[in-house]
Amino acid sequence: MPGIPLLQITTTSLFFLAGLLFSGKALAGEIHIAVASNFTATMRVLAERFEERTGHAVVLLPGSTGKHFAQIMNGAPFDAFFAADTQRPERLEAEGRIISGSRFTYAVGKLVLWSPDPGLVDAEGAVLHSNSFRRLAIANPRLAPYGRAAQQVLESRRLWESLQPKLVRGENISQAFQFVASGNAELGFVALSQLMQAGRHREGSVWQVPERLHMPIEQQAVLLSDSTAAMELISFMKSEPAQTIIRDFGYGIP
Repeated sequence: MPGIPLLQITTTSLFFLAGLLFSGKALAGEIHIAVASNFTATMRVLAERFEERTGHAVVLLPGSTGKHFAQIMNGAPFDAFFAADTQRPERLEAEGRIISGSRFTYAVGKLVLWSPDPGLVDAEGAVLHSNSFRRLAIANPRLAPYGRAAQQVLESRRLWESLQPKLVRGENISQAFQFVASGNAELGFVALSQLMQAGRHREGSVWQVPERLHMPIEQQAVLLSDSTAAMELISFMKSEPAQTIIRDFGYGIP
């Protein structure tokens, strides 16, 4: 039986290799995502699921929303920005720095007053009016939306001025959480999501702050580059599997 010509084998092999190179995960890319500190743990889980589905690599860059905004305005090469508020994404849109039509709300944050001490924080937050603590941790209201919400709660209780000597300000909500977790502050305003790991609460005592006491912590994302991988991530974030993960970490879904 005559053999297959070498030229035919070579041509077939080339077409086969080309098919591999231009299919599925061979087209995977790397994307850089600026993500608000409070959403970092949730985003890590979401990024893992996304990478498993697509083969794209996600590099997360956590930090305060205020600092990320400043970096983006100064040309930081992020592909997408998951903020902890609506104001910065709106400003980026107004400046023409995002992919048109990409701004959307991906989660609604929930503020809690938390202490590792199971007997310190009561169900109404009355502990704030007591002398049973030396330090109260909050995120910096100028940089972090959760810090601004904490300030609004204290102002609504007429405690903002009187508690100034006891306030310990973290650069972001993650640092405020660490102040409490490490014992440097007996209690603090943190994100509910920080107390939850796939639906499991941390030990201690918690007051879930009524949303009427502060402006909604609506968290929005924007696309900053036309990367195909980044666009796919945005689509994934709107899917039911992604929204289930977000809910499991203590966020509301718009």
